[in-house]
Amino acid sequence: MYKFFIILFTFFTTRAFNQDQGIISGAFETNANVFLRDSSINAINTPQYDRQFFGGEAWLNLNYSTKDFKIGTRFDMFNNSNLRNPTDSYSGIGIGRWYVQKSLGQVEISVGYLYDQIGSGFIFRAFENRPLFIDNAVYGARVKYNFSDNWNVMAFAGKLKNAFDTYTGNIKGLRVEGFVSLGSDESPFTLAPGAGFINRTISDENMAGVIDALRTYLDEDRFIPDHNVYSGTIYNTARYKEFSIYTELSVKSKDIFYNPFAMKKEIVGNSTGKLEQRAGTVFYGSISYAKGNLGINFEAKRTENFNFRIDPNQRLLRGLVNFLLPLNRQNTYRLTARYSPAAQDISEMAYAADIRYKFSKSLSAALNYSDIRTIEGNALFHEIYTEIIYKYKRKWQLTSGLQLLSYNQEVYEMKSEVPLVKTIVPYLDLLYRFSSNRSLRTEFQYMDTKQDFGSWIFGLTEYSIAPKWNFEVSGMYNVKPKKVNSKGEIEKIFYPTLGIVFIKDSQRYSLRYVKQVEGVVCSGGICRLEPAFSGFRFNMTATF
Repeated sequence: MYKFFIILFTFFTTRAFNQDQGIISGAFETNANVFLRDSSINAINTPQYDRQFFGGEAWLNLNYSTKDFKIGTRFDMFNNSNLRNPTDSYSGIGIGRWYVQKSLGQVEISVGYLYDQIGSGFIFRAFENRPLFIDNAVYGARVKYNFSDNWNVMAFAGKLKNAFDTYTGNIKGLRVEGFVSLGSDESPFTLAPGAGFINRTISDENMAGVIDALRTYLDEDRFIPDHNVYSGTIYNTARYKEFSIYTELSVKSKDIFYNPFAMKKEIVGNSTGKLEQRAGTVFYGSISYAKGNLGINFEAKRTENFNFRIDPNQRLLRGLVNFLLPLNRQNTYRLTARYSPAAQDISEMAYAADIRYKFSKSLSAALNYSDIRTIEGNALFHEIYTEIIYKYKRKWQLTSGLQLLSYNQEVYEMKSEVPLVKTIVPYLDLLYRFSSNRSLRTEFQYMDTKQDFGSWIFGLTEYSIAPKWNFEVSGMYNVKPKKVNSKGEIEKIFYPTLGIVFIKDSQRYSLRYVKQVEGVVCSGGICRLEPAFSGFRFNMTATF
């Protein structure tokens, strides 16, 4: 492997002297965190706060491409990092990815660490999400054949990436996609059908872990485990004039997975959570309409027993083969995004609607609704979100609205015997432009709730000097607290943030002092619970 990267480095450097033969590109990103112990917000009892005081990560991508050839590599470094486990420390240095891709007429061949997906990702998605320490690349080979400009087939096989190693067990898959144009120029109608298939084989090593767990179960909870699981999906996008309809149906044969909500009857006592072997399904559909100033989108998704991992013994975000599309709105404001739901793979029935209308060049409004329950009807998440945007010439812009939300902490955060969190959040965002390169943006949000930490108020002021400088001051204050400190006292705590951002060409530098309350961090429906943070955060990105 090391010889390969010596050859790769030599190839990059020799090609660099002859740029007309191809394009060399890359990107660098690094995070550095200084941890300042603060027992008042429970920023304690992790290796970083207790003894290390520093943690960081760095990634460097290098890519070379010509018309029919691509090659690339990525260097990864983790130094006392809390990305893999927010309450622990992880260190590792090495080559996080390499790949080679070659086009031979209608055939495209790729080897190395590969990213891809089938349909919406319900049966397979190999992707990277750095803030959540997700890098589910497939280490293997992929062949894609283009029958025409409209039809292609792709097949791959390999192992799933696990940091600087791979999980044991094999995965292989097939995808066929096409495009059909019907109708006429005056009345266009198109179809974009697709189908996919995945097979995962559990390794003997992982199966031994399953069998060891089953030995502790009573007979009524035991089953004969299968090494192989098969999953398929069919999907299609139909477009007619202003309408677009997407549908997908995914099924999975009997598969071994861990159900955290099932009651396990052990030889000694009972406990929540057990391994099960069941078939699974996902149904998803959306319909969109857009014409003139009006845009409407409706979605629905039903998920049952679709936890799909390379190793059934893994938990949380480890070893995921697929990706379940979230239907809730992806909020960006601090308090509206505080309670975000993770897509549920055992039992979920979700609906969402989004309506947007532009009254004039100055005024527009939006209404978003989402409701998520278990298949049995138990409430998980409910949100009504309104937004009004008013622009006055090019001088200022006002964004305001209201969020009504309910959130099941027992399911999403695995907290026992806690009530549904119910919140009301009004928010206001005002952007004022002093000149073409100077602007001031302010935010104000208030969360009214009687559950969890209690009510919050958040304010932010951001001053920008384009294109180089950005200054930020914000604060989050627990105005009606519900939590007690280590002394058993209810304490109002202020969480400040001070930050500065500098941009030069394709480089971006940011430095912040942050005191942050514990909460859920989500990205595209994938979430994890993170403890409180106190300290400094530095980030740098550069592209070339």
